[in-house]
Amino acid sequence: MFLLCLKVAVLTPPPPRLFFLQTNAIMTDSIMSKAATMEIPINSNGDTGSLQEDDSLEQDLQQVMVSGPNLNETNIVSGGYGGTVEGIIPTSSITGPAVRYNPDFNKRIQVTGFGSNMHHSSSSSSSMAAEQTTRGVAVEKLEYMKKWGFNTYKCTKQMISERFGRGSRTVDLEMEAQIEVLRDTKRKYENVLRLARALTNHFYNMVQTQHALGDTFADLSQKSPELRDEFGYNAETQKLLCKNGETLLGAINFFVSSINTLVNKTMEDTLTTIKMYENARLEFDAYRSDLDELNMGPRDAVTMARIDAAQQQYHVHREKYERLRSDVTIKLKFLEENKVKVMHKQLLLFHNAISAYFAGNQQQLEQTLKQFNIKLKPPGAEQPSWLEEQ
Repeated sequence: MFLLCLKVAVLTPPPPRLFFLQTNAIMTDSIMSKAATMEIPINSNGDTGSLQEDDSLEQDLQQVMVSGPNLNETNIVSGGYGGTVEGIIPTSSITGPAVRYNPDFNKRIQVTGFGSNMHHSSSSSSSMAAEQTTRGVAVEKLEYMKKWGFNTYKCTKQMISERFGRGSRTVDLEMEAQIEVLRDTKRKYENVLRLARALTNHFYNMVQTQHALGDTFADLSQKSPELRDEFGYNAETQKLLCKNGETLLGAINFFVSSINTLVNKTMEDTLTTIKMYENARLEFDAYRSDLDELNMGPRDAVTMARIDAAQQQYHVHREKYERLRSDVTIKLKFLEENKVKVMHKQLLLFHNAISAYFAGNQQQLEQTLKQFNIKLKPPGAEQPSWLEEQ
C-alpha cells in the first residue's frame, strides 16, 4: 500500500496550448514506477508464483479509483510562455452540464454531401425509386391476373352450364341467323378462291407451254424448208394463243385478288368482331347468373354488399355486350352491301374474259380489261404466277 498525495502547485509555466491534470500525472508516474520495479519469481517447475505485490498493486489501484480526487475537486492549470501564475481555475465553481445542446447550430451550418457519400445517397435513392416502380408493376400485374382468373372462372362455369343445359343464355335469333349465313358464305367463298387459284396455276402453266411450243415451231420452220409454211402457221397460232392467254391470266389474277381481299380481310374482320361479341355475351350471362343467384339468397349485410358489387359488374358487361352487338349489326350490313358490289363486278369480269378468250375474240378480251382498269405487263416482261400476285 502506498499513500497518494495530491498537491496542486504551479512550479513553472506549462508548454503553450497544453492542458493537463497534475493529479493524473502524479497517479500515472506512481503506478508505472511501482510496476517497473516488480519482480516475477519463477519456481522450479517454471510456473510463476503468487506475489503479494500483485495483490498490493491491485488494492492500490482500487483505492485510487475509489478515494481518488473528484473532477470537481481538481484544479485546471493553463498558461503559456510569459503568462501569469494566476491561471488556476477551480472546477468546483463550474455548475451545470458539461455539454449543452444548441438547436440554432444546425440552422447556421448548411450540411452538404461530398464525394462518395453524395454518390452513395443518389444511387441509393435511385435504386429505391426503381424498386418502388418494379413493385408497382408487379402489383399491377398481380391484380390483372387476379381479375382475369376470376373472370375466366365465371365464363367457364357459364359455358359448361349452357352446354349441359343447366344455365340460361341471351339469344338474338335474327343476329344468330345472320352470323350463321356469314360463316357459311365464307366457307363457300373460300372454296371458290381455292378453285380459282388452281385454275390460275394450271392456265399459267398452259400459257408457258404454248409459248415454248410456239418458239419450237418457229425454230423448226427455219430449219425445215419443206415444212416451213406449216411450222410457221402453227408458230403464229401458238403465239396468238399465248398473248390472249396472258391477257386472260391478268383478268383471272385480278378476280382472285379481289376474292381474297373479300374473304380474308373484309369477312375476317367482321368475324373477329363477332367473336368479341360472343365473348361479351358469355361474360354478360355469367355475371347475370351470378346476380340472380345472389338475389335468391338471404339478404344480410354481407350479401347486400356482394349484390351491389355484382350489379355494378352486371351493368358494365351489359353495356359492353350492347355496344358490340351494335357494332356487329353495322358490320354485317356493310359487309353484305360490299359483297354484292364486289362480286357483281368480279363475276362480270370473269364471264366476259373467259367468253372472249375461248371465242377467239382478241378485241373483246382487251376491251374487257380496259373496262375494269386492269393493266398488264409489257410483252417482254415475264408473267408472274398467281402466288406472286398475292
